[in-house]
Amino acid sequence: MNTTVKILKIEVLSDNWYTLRKVTYEYLKKDGVWQTQSREAYDRGNGATILLYNKEYKTVILTRQFRMPTFINGNPGGMLIEACAGLLDKDNPEDCIRRETEEETGYKVTDVRKIFEAYMSPGSVTEILYFFVAEYSGQMKVNDGGGIEHEQEDIEVLEITLDEALKMIECGEIKDGKTIMLLQYAKLQNLV
Repeated sequence: MNTTVKILKIEVLSDNWYTLRKVTYEYLKKDGVWQTQSREAYDRGNGATILLYNKEYKTVILTRQFRMPTFINGNPGGMLIEACAGLLDKDNPEDCIRRETEEETGYKVTDVRKIFEAYMSPGSVTEILYFFVAEYSGQMKVNDGGGIEHEQEDIEVLEITLDEALKMIECGEIKDGKTIMLLQYAKLQNLV
């Protein structure tokens, strides 16, 4: 147990979509002084993301969908190009990413490889994200993808070359952090 942090109070500020809490705590600074601090933390659960790649054609599968937070922060159309991802809910990361891959992209992948995990916005969000890669082929396509209607998903599936995707980062068409990390990993590891 961490002896430099003492939780004093936890207040739920919102539990509409996920849970926003205000945590008041004492923190023992390096100089030995206890300081009372207060922070808000958004808990949406943990998630998983995957980059599907095809060595033969040197392509990757990405998605495009509307993301309200980007829209209200200056993204004119609100559309974001991203790697397939989803919340774990009660699944383990591997089962989650297989399910999300089929729902969002239409590809049924079985051989997924975890490459790392990371906190994406640790100053305000509790989520840890599990990163995966998997090879795909046309034979793995079992449906059109696009997401789940009752989850209000409306996802476009994109198949592009890795080189094209990397250029889309440079020109600002791809701005999603998890996607940039996966594409750079693919390039550094010579996946395609």
